[in-house]
Amino acid sequence: MWPHRLRYGIPVLPLALLMACGASGHTAGQEQQQPHRAPAAAPEPAIVSRQSWHADEHDVREKPVYTGPVEVVFVHHTDNANDYDCKRDVPAMLRAIEEQHIDGQGWDDLGYNFLVDRCGTIYEGRAGGVGRPVRGAHTEGFNTHSVGIAAIGHFEKGQPVPRAMLEAIAEIAAWKLPPDVDPRGRVRLVSHNDASRYPKGTAVEMNVISGHRDAYETDCPGDALYGKLPWLRRRAAQLRHAAAKPPPLHHGDG
Repeated sequence: MWPHRLRYGIPVLPLALLMACGASGHTAGQEQQQPHRAPAAAPEPAIVSRQSWHADEHDVREKPVYTGPVEVVFVHHTDNANDYDCKRDVPAMLRAIEEQHIDGQGWDDLGYNFLVDRCGTIYEGRAGGVGRPVRGAHTEGFNTHSVGIAAIGHFEKGQPVPRAMLEAIAEIAAWKLPPDVDPRGRVRLVSHNDASRYPKGTAVEMNVISGHRDAYETDCPGDALYGKLPWLRRRAAQLRHAAAKPPPLHHGDG
């Protein structure tokens, strides 16, 4: 789909990639600034901070916007090559994506809320607090009340999706979705932008865990990863169920 891909952190990303797997950083309406941490139904997974991957905070244009509880998770892929070294290459790749989203696309910050590498490491994307409902720029027309998770790599038909990566995406979804939202369920959303798959104001029913292509005219997140969405929904539900179980009772000797 995109012939040129970033390899090993070289800071070059094609505009077509960014248009296909990203979205405008602006949505209609005035969201309240709500920097609160919503109740969680599953534990917070380990997340590598922006500070740790050396995000360029001087390039960030605006303060984060908070949109209220997350209602839907959108899964993306970044369309990078898949043979990167998780420890050596990924931080530079993230900085390249940040640079292209800000300088190339004109967005306020990196578009995705979270990114996951093939080894299952989760990275903080857009600034504003990982536990807070930060509005990203990942899914045109549906950035409000949503979270965008990008799998680092290219996952078209025939490409294997690493199990560690899938587990990490499920962990984020299980944690970020409110306790009363079933990861296996569906949700009614309203498009905020004519550039999405649906005209502005159109009410649509989507899966709570959806692919980018469900909301925007794109192949993202690739056929292979899109085909794993049913598994991700079930796995996120399992993680929440396990977290809800009471701890086992321990009886003393007497």
